[in-house]
Amino acid sequence: MGLLIYRALSTGTLYNYLVRVIQLLTGCSYFVKGMKKREFYYIFSAILAGSFLWDACHSSKKVTKSVQVTKLETKSTYTPVSVSDDSEKSPPKRSNIKTDDADPPETRSEEKAIIAAYADKLGVSKRDVTNYKLYHFVDDWYGTRYKYAGRSKSGVDCSDFVTILLKTVYNIDVSGAVTDIYKQCKPIKASELKEGDLVFFKINKKSLSHVGVYLQNHKFVHASVHAGVIIDDLGEDYYKKYYRAAGRIL
Repeated sequence: MGLLIYRALSTGTLYNYLVRVIQLLTGCSYFVKGMKKREFYYIFSAILAGSFLWDACHSSKKVTKSVQVTKLETKSTYTPVSVSDDSEKSPPKRSNIKTDDADPPETRSEEKAIIAAYADKLGVSKRDVTNYKLYHFVDDWYGTRYKYAGRSKSGVDCSDFVTILLKTVYNIDVSGAVTDIYKQCKPIKASELKEGDLVFFKINKKSLSHVGVYLQNHKFVHASVHAGVIIDDLGEDYYKKYYRAAGRIL
């Protein structure tokens, strides 16, 4: 680059023009005019290099100032949300849902087993066996032997079995012999029988002598003299022969 400038200066026209410029800038007309071309070249190169350095320095200052201004303008305006002391001190609320009331798995499986067993005995759908308390009671007493005036699982008669069932399952109090229980009922037709109603029989006697609790699908549970607590069908010839009345406890 310096060689190119030197060759350019060697031409008279360009050389005379630059000499005039430097004379005007420095005010040293005599000194500049008396210099040789090589000396003039060195001085001109020094002046040219100095101007480049000045421009570079001045530009860097401008860049630094602009960067500083940018930093000032981009300050964050985020304002943190204040959290009240009460929310920090208060523990999270717990659910009020109680899980202790849920039946344990073994209870649910036992219930399903009893429902399935008695749906099969009654010849109905499992969806129709809804009174689990009733069928659990029947299952608990099922097979208990017959004993006149008995009131426990070691032996029970028909009237006492009905009395215990009504009290345990329905919280209904009845007492007395078969005829006494019938007097505490509202007489109903056989076609009106519902689960929990009573059925009465007159077996080889002049008055009512046997009672049972109606379930579903013509089936009833009772304490039979020969088989103990058992489920039988009103449609059987034996019970059709001795059936006399139906009643509902008010």
